[in-house]
Amino acid sequence: MGAVVRLALLQGRRDRGVLAAWTVGIAGLGYAAATAVTTEFAGDTERAALMGVAAASPAFLFLRGLPDGISSGAVTFFQGYSFTAVLAGLMSTFLVVRHTRADEDQGRAELVGAAPVNRTASLGATLMLGGGANAVLALVVAAGFAGAGLPVTGSLLAGAAVGAVGLFFTATAALVAQAMPSARSANGVAAALVGAAYLLRGAGDALGTADSPLHVVAAWPSLFSPIGWGQRIRPFTDADPRPLLVLASAALVLAATAVLLRNRRDLGASYIPANESGAARARPGLASFFGLAWRLQRGTVAGWCLTAAVLGVVAGGLGPVVRDALAGNPSVAELISRVVPGEASMVDLFTTAMLGLAGIMAAAAGIQAVLRLRAEEAEGRAELLLAAPASRVRWLGGSLAIAAISTTAIAAAAGASAALVLALVQAGGSNPGTVFAGALAHVPAALVFPALTALVFAIRPRWTSAVGWGALAVALVLGQFGELLGLPTWLQDLSPFRHSSAMPVEAFNRDGALVMAAVVLLAAAAAARLVKERDMSV
Repeated sequence: MGAVVRLALLQGRRDRGVLAAWTVGIAGLGYAAATAVTTEFAGDTERAALMGVAAASPAFLFLRGLPDGISSGAVTFFQGYSFTAVLAGLMSTFLVVRHTRADEDQGRAELVGAAPVNRTASLGATLMLGGGANAVLALVVAAGFAGAGLPVTGSLLAGAAVGAVGLFFTATAALVAQAMPSARSANGVAAALVGAAYLLRGAGDALGTADSPLHVVAAWPSLFSPIGWGQRIRPFTDADPRPLLVLASAALVLAATAVLLRNRRDLGASYIPANESGAARARPGLASFFGLAWRLQRGTVAGWCLTAAVLGVVAGGLGPVVRDALAGNPSVAELISRVVPGEASMVDLFTTAMLGLAGIMAAAAGIQAVLRLRAEEAEGRAELLLAAPASRVRWLGGSLAIAAISTTAIAAAAGASAALVLALVQAGGSNPGTVFAGALAHVPAALVFPALTALVFAIRPRWTSAVGWGALAVALVLGQFGELLGLPTWLQDLSPFRHSSAMPVEAFNRDGALVMAAVVLLAAAAAARLVKERDMSV
């Protein structure tokens, strides 16, 4: 046990900066949301109007969560819980994979295993660190809510809800790390499970039934989502801590299973073996850096496209639900028309929101494609590639091309599936061509993030991951919560997503797309120039 504690302290020391950034960022978002609600929606009338619209709109339910009263705490939990829970899940999965499968890939786990410690000691230390990190996160989130003036008891339960979701995904990632053959695949599967939890929670909420004008009961899909279970705590109304026991018990079972599996496999092995078969000679396409990048990342691109297609199917499948929700409810329809002026139908509003999520996924996939360069360099493979008479610019350009292809393909997959399903169910709204174009309209803004990540890689390679993912997180906060937080317009405009065309609700923003395209080209050109001038780094 002493060895496990010491290993956990060592891992915590390695991650102190990253975990501090995650914790402060998530808690800061919660505090900002609570402050915005207490200032922008100070009166019961304003909060009741907001929650009334949300309760009657499957689009709001899918994206935000379940309305549960009109107190400041209830509105804050509705506005911010799902987003902070997703961030807690991602923080936990990245932490676990970094100290388990990634350490095995890079040989650090073998050094630890050479010491007189149990083969599960490193995994046990990681689980201990993940549990401690989420406990601290829960307390800091609670402190942020309480500091914004929300009730202390409700704040503690709300923080516990976020921490419990993070704890669940800590154990989930530990199990995934035993199954997958590499850190990249483990991170992809674990992050996909976080996204699936969000989608299941969203589908369950959108299909829920209202038992009062200001409260909605989730449908059965929410039961399969840990984020949905955390939502059932209802911290600021009829508080029920029992879902915390469900999440903690599930995490304990998953963690025990992960430890058992780790004890039965060899170091570096996996329960899902890597595909190591191949021809004796490489195909001609692998002679180029683009061909190599495509061969290494085609599975990841396919996984992202499949997820985006599922998102599009959900968007199209919920179209009739969105349409029928406002049928015979002219008062809510009138209120929504005040919030979103114009002639847009509710189906178009929902479709636009879902296509915006697909744009975020496309940006994340582009970042991940560029981060492959950093992994190749840190693990020594890039040095072997570039020892031949090969151009660094082409090496960088190959991954940037894959990033552009994956970004476009993901947006197209979401748009095509949404357009097809909407046409099949005859939900109304815009024609399929406009829906498909609305998905592609997010591509210029999404491409900014891999271009920025490549620029950071060329300047400060060790900052690549932190800046790439951090830029996406900041852009999301500015784009999704900027107006709610009352931030200056110029600050909100720093988010590339602010310049995306919200089609089919809005017309295509050609100027915004051109500006984003120019930023992408300039950043890519600067990265190509700078990567030639720096030394290789680990």
